[in-house]
Amino acid sequence: MSSSPLNVLFLCTHNSARSILAEATLNHIGGGRFKGFSAGSSPRENQQPNAIGLQTLRNAGISIEGLRSKSWDEFALPDAPHMDLIITVCDNAAGEVCPFWPGKPATAHWGYADPSAGDGTDAEKAEAFKNTLHAIRRRLDLLVNLPADKLEAMAIQQTAKDLAKA
Repeated sequence: MSSSPLNVLFLCTHNSARSILAEATLNHIGGGRFKGFSAGSSPRENQQPNAIGLQTLRNAGISIEGLRSKSWDEFALPDAPHMDLIITVCDNAAGEVCPFWPGKPATAHWGYADPSAGDGTDAEKAEAFKNTLHAIRRRLDLLVNLPADKLEAMAIQQTAKDLAKA
């Protein structure tokens, strides 16, 4: 792998929960080898990251600085960072027609239940976010600890799909 980090874009519908958790976690554990980004296929107007999700990240010692909800259109612009890997983290975004991604990045789907869905108590929602963060962290720990040959352009596609089964 080159000395520049592997750019990974996490996609979800609103970019307020799962994709935000994944972006922050990868940037926390990536060790300079990885740079996480996140976006949504259709974030709501004035969408913000979920407050319980942000608190879950803080409780885990993960920085929330700079996190914001944004459209995936930002990453299809000519001056956007080049993505090496794009991972959908919700089933809705996985089924949508994505923009053209310059450079033909590898893609994978890592589905997680929406921790913000439902009418549970704040404590129940906090537990759901904590469980989702742990599931995301488990896969990301595997990703960041892969040997360089598994992260080469041709191998990353299959590697990322294999991690969906982990």
